[in-house]
Amino acid sequence: MKKLLLPVLLLTVLSTTAIRLAYEPLTSDERKYAVDYYQKTKAKLLADVKGLSANQLNWKADTSRWSIYQCTEHIALAETMIWQWVQSFNNQPATPQKRAEVKVTADQIITMLSDRSHKFHAPEQLVPVAQFPNEDAALAAFINRRDSTIHYITTTQDDLKDHFMTGGPIGTIDCYQGLIFLAAHSARHTLQIEEVMATPGFPKN
Repeated sequence: MKKLLLPVLLLTVLSTTAIRLAYEPLTSDERKYAVDYYQKTKAKLLADVKGLSANQLNWKADTSRWSIYQCTEHIALAETMIWQWVQSFNNQPATPQKRAEVKVTADQIITMLSDRSHKFHAPEQLVPVAQFPNEDAALAAFINRRDSTIHYITTTQDDLKDHFMTGGPIGTIDCYQGLIFLAAHSARHTLQIEEVMATPGFPKN
């Protein structure tokens, strides 16, 4: 009986070790990278819109352009929608075999989304149509979701790097990269806000 138990115990130990090696939670460096970027992009947005008048917030260069308020609304809506998108993939079974399909790094995702020379059409549900009563309400929704996501990144033990997202604009990425994509999206549209402010004719007050 003892001879039979030894191989079984050895197999159990080896199997447990293999699972542990395959699944690694985020490292401290990965958490810091993401949290620092989340905090930086949050602060940039809030600083850019601070003190703007209703006239400035609602000004448009022309009818085809978004106002600063519309950019803020889009950011706030996307903050929740992209979070839900990431979690929808994170809740599916892990697929570590897909790692080879990932062709970009977190840095490259940030660079790609910061390139405003490439335009994208917003999904219908993210097109701003005054879903918030005012700028303050849109910013409050953004801050609430952003702070919640920062807490999640700081504490989660989820297997974010063995869950992969498909169907997005930059190909297959893992769920950790999906969280970077979320913050980079807000940075992209913060740049759009700065473009509005730099447009000739933008109100001085």
